[in-house]
Amino acid sequence: MPRSLARFTHAFVATATLAAAVVAAPAYAVDNLKVMIGANPGGGYDQTGRTIGAAMIAAGTAKSASYDNKGGAGGTIGLTQFVNTDKGNPNALIVTGAVMVGAIETNKPPVTLKNATPIARLFADTMVLTVAANSPIKSLKDLTTQLKANPGSVSWGGGSKGSIDHILAGLIAKEVGVDPKKVNYVPFAGGGEASASILGGHVTVGIAGVSEFLPFIKTGKMRALAVTSKDRTAEIPTLKEQGVNVEIYNWRGVYGAPGTTPEQRKAMIDAVVKGTENKVWKDALQKNDWTPFLLTGDEFGKFVDAESARLGSTLRELGVAK
Repeated sequence: MPRSLARFTHAFVATATLAAAVVAAPAYAVDNLKVMIGANPGGGYDQTGRTIGAAMIAAGTAKSASYDNKGGAGGTIGLTQFVNTDKGNPNALIVTGAVMVGAIETNKPPVTLKNATPIARLFADTMVLTVAANSPIKSLKDLTTQLKANPGSVSWGGGSKGSIDHILAGLIAKEVGVDPKKVNYVPFAGGGEASASILGGHVTVGIAGVSEFLPFIKTGKMRALAVTSKDRTAEIPTLKEQGVNVEIYNWRGVYGAPGTTPEQRKAMIDAVVKGTENKVWKDALQKNDWTPFLLTGDEFGKFVDAESARLGSTLRELGVAK
């Protein structure tokens, strides 16, 4: 074979081999995942959004991810921006949960989850009541005694008005014989702000998911009074075992953008589900005491509709929603 032909042949084979390698490379379901987080950094929504993004990258279903924190009004400000700017974007997700559902029922915003596309419910999160380590309140009994004596003297710090945190404060008040409308509730746009307020003694008691406050509890900066689950979480006594008959959970999930095709929606659902099967996600569940609560697509949408009715009814009873 002439030398020039041999060089051409080798070059052709090398090019063909490279082309085959490129074709054979695994395609990402999502090239650049865009996650809207309707809360400020440092809270449960933030943890959820960044963890599912990292898990999808680790699972090979997303090539990269970017995150946009837009706190306020229980996540509905972020939801409005998401619906208006990401219409038809198959690579976009927004973190949602009971807090956002409650805020929608309370504030009646023009944009709701009906304007977005249900993808997946991810996990349930037990809630915890905490006080600063130097608080004069040493137990749940101390808290309820003060609440009954002077409801306004107990300030409750948590998520936005109408959130699952707000609902919990109202349910505890009602259970111990205090008018829920007298609850002195202080809303925060993110877990970081709530933590700082509790640690600084600016509110009497704080409410959040166990995962948000656990680092402060473990280091002794906060004292845990009770968890809202049926059984103890992180060895913290439950409300029920201490005589307050309330059991409630937070949950979080993700919605996709409006205007995506059924094929695009299925691709995103599959990509998220594979993310939840990855070690990164499973390690986060264990670390944060999150309980797997996976539900996808239309079934998740039906669940959210039922939650809207349930939480809306409770909020109206508590005088928070009309």
